[in-house]
Order: sequence, then structure tokens, then C-alpha cells
Amino acid sequence: MKKVAIQGIKGSYHHQVALNYFGQEIELLEFLSFDELANSIVNNNCDYGVMAIENSIAGSIIPNYALIDNLNLKITGEYYININHQLLALSGSKIQDLEVVASHPMALLQCKNFFKKYPKITLIEDKDTAEVAFRIQRDNIQKMGAIASVHASELYNLNILSKDIQTIKNNETRFVIISKNSLINDSKSNKASIKFSLSHKTGSLAAILNILRDCNLNLTKIQSLPIIETPWKYSFFIDTTYDSIVSLEKALKLIDENSESLKVLGIYKNNIND
Repeated sequence: MKKVAIQGIKGSYHHQVALNYFGQEIELLEFLSFDELANSIVNNNCDYGVMAIENSIAGSIIPNYALIDNLNLKITGEYYININHQLLALSGSKIQDLEVVASHPMALLQCKNFFKKYPKITLIEDKDTAEVAFRIQRDNIQKMGAIASVHASELYNLNILSKDIQTIKNNETRFVIISKNSLINDSKSNKASIKFSLSHKTGSLAAILNILRDCNLNLTKIQSLPIIETPWKYSFFIDTTYDSIVSLEKALKLIDENSESLKVLGIYKNNIND
């Protein structure tokens, strides 16, 4: 049975992704921070981790890129889900009764416009969407709400006071599946995540983008991160899809020759259209 680590607890969106990606027959390890999750993989306490990496509204989760890189973890897969946030509270509660709503910072950001209608409600950042729901139910906390999933409302027997309260209804989050080891010779793989750094030279980034074009690779994501040891110098993280492993290998060779450093973070199956 695979051991799979998630950020959050049962009922969280990470839990939902773990079940959808790996199936029901998994041993779930719950962590309230991404650092703990990542280190559980490094320390061989689990086989895989599920980690949110970007959201279609709030953008990239920058620290998670650094975690994957710094701990030399490998991306072995990805999964996209629609994030539909529900406002949950104890049975019999009304929105007008709530004094506090707590949730993960990302969930609060995605639902900010909804709460403009309720200025008396104080919004509080917490570690996990489902953990707040669990705490409200366990401790019978009155006048407190949680932003979480339908699954969390069912698990913790809370009422949905308002459905789908996210600002933009088409709200997707991309999760990556991470491990200590790369996929080996998987014929279904057609996407790569890589990191490279460049010198301060005119056209250096354009040269890399031209390599992707010339090798028929499709750039799907680019993200810059500062190199901590060298102020005002940046690494670039990119995702690219490809039709031929030969094209990818050619592109990687050329990028290596035209950059200061190159690191392959993972080669896996593009899952955006599944």
C-alpha cells in the first residue's frame, strides 16, 4: 500500500487529490505544513506527497517551488481540480450570526469579495481548510465559520451556509505529485519541469525560449525565483510539453550549453486535459 503525504487533514483539497490520483487504497499521512510534508518524503516516511503548486486565481505558491528544488525532490505527476469553496458552520447557524471565519490564506484570498458583504465578520488565517471545519465540529464552536469543501462538510457534519463563494467560479488548482525518485522510462510522459539560471546578458532568456521553439516544445509555465546567495540574480522554473523524447533531450542539451546551471525537476504525464 502506497504511503501518501498531504498538507492538511481528511476533507482537505489535498486529500481529495490523493484519492483521485492514487485511489482509495492508500495510507494517508497528514501534515499541517508543506515543510513537514516535504521532509517526510526526504526522511523516507512516505512514498509520495501531494503538493499544491499554483492556482488559476492566486497564482504560484512560490515557497513550494523552492522546497522541491532545495530538497532535491522529483515531480512524478500532476493533477488539476476545480476548487469550490463552501462557507460551513454548525447546524442551526446563520451567516449573520458569524463573528469569525477562519481558513487557509489561499482560500480566504479566493473568497475575499464574498465577505465584503459581511464587514462584521473577522477573517483569520489558519493552516488548513478542513482542519478548521474539524475543530468547529469537535469543540462545538459557535459563531465561527470555515471555508472548506463539500467533502469536509460531510465528514464533519457541518451545514453549508453559502455555496461556491469563491470570487471566480472557474477556480482551478494544480497539484504536483512529488517523490524522492524520478519516473523511469514511462512511455506516457510528455511534460517536463526544469530549472535553469542565466547570466546577466542581453538576450539570454530569449535564447532559451528560442531553443524550446526550435525543438517543438510548448512552454506552459515560467516562474522566476531569486537566487538567495546572489542578490538580483534569478533562477527560472519552466514547464514544457513535448511530443518526442528525442526533442526534449535535444532541448535539454542545448539549454545546458546556454545556461549557467540546469536541473530537471521531473518528467511526467501532462494531466491538464484529463
